[in-house]
Amino acid sequence: MAIKRGSKVETSFSMSSMSDMVFLLLIFFLVTSTLVSPNALKLLLPKSNSQVPGKPVTSVSIADKNGTYFFYIETEPVAFENLQSVLQQKLMNEEEKSIALHVDKSVPMEQVVKVMNIAKDNNYKLILATSPE
Repeated sequence: MAIKRGSKVETSFSMSSMSDMVFLLLIFFLVTSTLVSPNALKLLLPKSNSQVPGKPVTSVSIADKNGTYFFYIETEPVAFENLQSVLQQKLMNEEEKSIALHVDKSVPMEQVVKVMNIAKDNNYKLILATSPE
């Protein structure tokens, strides 16, 4: 006499819920990655084949708009007269005081030297940003 069980244990695993979760995560990351925008100005940087590894504390950008030069600390516009005091406030509590200098190709060297003199007077390390060749 053979005794049979009334219910059988199912040992298979359904992957449909796992693939749904992966698909939803993929959509989430695609949507959130399009919302991220860099904190930088659109500048045509000079080209260079040597890159300096360094993590500057802040960045100064100089843009040329029809012969008028605009100075920015990160993305905030700053008058040149206030540039030194704003940099001093921003770098006051930093151990290594370094600045990345982003300069548009059309800006004359005179404007760049003004910022370089501010960095030299305050003993800031200055990194000139370039785009790779």
